[in-house]
Amino acid sequence: MKTYRKELWFQTPTRRAFLNITSQVEDCLDESGIREGLVLVNAMHITASVFINDDESGLHHDMEHWLEGLAPEKPHSQYHHNTGEDNADAHLKRSVMGREVVVAVTQGKLDFGPWEQIFYGEFDGRRRKRVLVKIIGE
Repeated sequence: MKTYRKELWFQTPTRRAFLNITSQVEDCLDESGIREGLVLVNAMHITASVFINDDESGLHHDMEHWLEGLAPEKPHSQYHHNTGEDNADAHLKRSVMGREVVVAVTQGKLDFGPWEQIFYGEFDGRRRKRVLVKIIGE
């Protein structure tokens, strides 16, 4: 069995963002030479997420609005975690959106359902963060 590992780095100019990283993951798959196996993509920071969904701007707006309703950023004083920090909401948003995705690799391609894409979700941005891509297979 072959393995491949690469870190992707992101720095968003805003506190919250959704970035489609499908093409970067596909590039990793091409580099790996693996034709059959699994791809793990996971956020290596506790205030960021990796998830699969549709790449549609209205949906992204709805997700942002929904997450902000569940865990509003302000007032910062509403959270016990915010003693010296102001990112408790980002921790909660990540808990809802998840840490990682696993995608099957079939004939050298990501084996997606219709409209599926891989996204990096940033909830406490403006600094560099990384995503791990680990691929195993033949």
